[in-house]
Amino acid sequence: MTLTQQRKLKTLLVGLASWCVALLLFFPIFWMFITSFKTELQAISVPPQLFFEPTFENFTVVQERSDYLKHAWNSVVTSFGATILALIIAIPAAYSMAFFPGKRTKDILLWMLSTKMLPAVGVLVPIYILSRDYGLLDSKLGLVIIFTLMNLPIIVWMLFSYFKDLPKEILEAARMDGATPWDEMIKVVLPLSVGGIASTGLLSIVLCWNEAFWSLNLTASEAAPLTAMIASYSSPEGLFWAKLSAASTLACAPIVIFGWFCQKQLVQGLTFGAVK
Repeated sequence: MTLTQQRKLKTLLVGLASWCVALLLFFPIFWMFITSFKTELQAISVPPQLFFEPTFENFTVVQERSDYLKHAWNSVVTSFGATILALIIAIPAAYSMAFFPGKRTKDILLWMLSTKMLPAVGVLVPIYILSRDYGLLDSKLGLVIIFTLMNLPIIVWMLFSYFKDLPKEILEAARMDGATPWDEMIKVVLPLSVGGIASTGLLSIVLCWNEAFWSLNLTASEAAPLTAMIASYSSPEGLFWAKLSAASTLACAPIVIFGWFCQKQLVQGLTFGAVK
């Protein structure tokens, strides 16, 4: 076998492996989607039914029972609100650590990232008590604050990595022209970092949209997002698989479509600093 044939074979095997992994990852979404069009009996039938007469009854029940639009609006407000607030805090923090580093800058970054390793249930009780005492239970503001704190370490780390890759010559030229640190950040760094900030924001929105633990524990009805709506379809009698699939499809569809159109920016955001 020649070197060219070996390369072609390697490319073919890598392509097949990639397709297999992609299909494995996509199959649960596909199965959830088709189950949402089944009746409850069809959803739990053994063996599973691949061919059936679809029904939209489950989607109608979800909207009538759960007020899908209200939950969707709560998800939009909390996800975008938390992302905007996190960026407002993270941009100056990442800028100062990237261009004015101290002796402990790397230690601070590692400490911030290490907080993501803490199980959320470990701080549930104090956060619940604080939310109760300050009137933030079952409120969108409470979720915005929690989501902001939850994603802030990742956002700061990603922006720090992106800022570090900016050409130093441009910043030095701005300083020679008399730019203050504030002018430098607003007029030089931010315009050069629009792509990186957008990628970071998109990833934050996805993480906030999919967050379920805090949504279930800190909301009841008024501020409950779509993740809490999905959980409402479990009961002591069991799971209503068809209706649960319909609720999950309605909850996932907006962010899946959003991520599909923004996949290039999301990949860029996840690979900041990976290639020098």
